[in-house]
Amino acid sequence: MTDVRVPILMYHAVAADPGEATRALSVTPQAFAEQMAVIADRGLTPVTTAGLAAHWRSGRPLPARPVLVTFDDGYEGVHRHALPVLAKHGFPATLFVATGWLRGPYDTGGGLDTMLDWDQVRELADNGVEIGGHSHSHPQLDQLDDGTLRSELILCKEIVSDQLGTVPASFAYPYGYSSRRVREAVRETGYAQALAVGNGLARRAQGPYALRRVTVRRSTDTAEFERLVEGRAIARAFARDRALTKGYAMVRRTRQARRLIRRPPG
Repeated sequence: MTDVRVPILMYHAVAADPGEATRALSVTPQAFAEQMAVIADRGLTPVTTAGLAAHWRSGRPLPARPVLVTFDDGYEGVHRHALPVLAKHGFPATLFVATGWLRGPYDTGGGLDTMLDWDQVRELADNGVEIGGHSHSHPQLDQLDDGTLRSELILCKEIVSDQLGTVPASFAYPYGYSSRRVREAVRETGYAQALAVGNGLARRAQGPYALRRVTVRRSTDTAEFERLVEGRAIARAFARDRALTKGYAMVRRTRQARRLIRRPPG
């Protein structure tokens, strides 16, 4: 049971008419409802991020055919459209919030579309949605200096704790970008597990701070979604994404090296 491969689904906006910035990574309310029906019809068992990690940490067997439903950033449609569907099926989920993007006292104005407010986040939490951290301003964490990196992680954790009265246990890297230094900082900040992207199935051997997810987007039709939750043909489905990711990773490593060279001593 320790080598079970688990599909962790990564959603962003759930909206009929999203803004251009979020369109490609959004799904329509109808598509989301149909996808949750697929999960129910196939007898999969949704769990939260913290729940999955707790099973793997303790060595206890997972429930039958586990799957995770996760949302990044904090778009208003998660409350308006996704929550009623999740409640209908009795499904838990995990929402990773970029605290500076949410409407309210900490809003930096960086949100890409209509965002949740804190009352909506609290209602999601009261209805079985685990609330995790996603940084404060949604930067590429591996491009930050140590001080700014820790500030992003700590501020996010403190705001969520203050608004919800519970300390977030899970984290998702903005854009999926991390490094050994970032993962160590996430662990030291007190998060117990963290999700990347990778577009592959999650396994215990990946470690609690580099669990992979698969992207669900506007172009994901029912047949592809069925393959994702069944863990079939994932490498083929995301072959182009992986090629682009590898190329961009080389560019970003070069940029980071240049920053380090330019940084003054002391």
